[in-house]
Amino acid sequence: MLIETTRFGKVNIDGSRVITCKDGPLGFPNHRRFALIQTTGDEVFFWLQSLDDPALAFLVCDPLVYVPDYQAQIRPDDVKALQLRDLTDCRVLVIVNKNNGYLTANLLGPLVIGAHSLLAKQLVLSDKRYGTRHPLVRVDPPAAVSKTA
Repeated sequence: MLIETTRFGKVNIDGSRVITCKDGPLGFPNHRRFALIQTTGDEVFFWLQSLDDPALAFLVCDPLVYVPDYQAQIRPDDVKALQLRDLTDCRVLVIVNKNNGYLTANLLGPLVIGAHSLLAKQLVLSDKRYGTRHPLVRVDPPAAVSKTA
């Protein structure tokens, strides 16, 4: 399936791997269909590209890479809604942003994606151990370009 994106141009995705987020991510209730796109050989960061809006894509990663003891509490009603076979039948990702020279993760709003159902939901956690701007890695500023005459 060929999709058009603002960030990556035309991208071919496997139509059988479309992720459906019934309620859309928080703040984006009308964006329900997504695809995970890997743009580099880096297996840590992915783009969650909206199929409903070519301009909407979220940088996401597996939080366990940076926070090994991270736990997203998935309620029984969410297990049912996402058609999970059990709690190992899902992938948890967090949205990443650039903030004050760091890539930060929203650990309070993880995305849970059913591995087999491909149904997704963004959870809202109340765990005081986590924040919405958890620093992951420092981002070096671009090198200054010097002008010589």
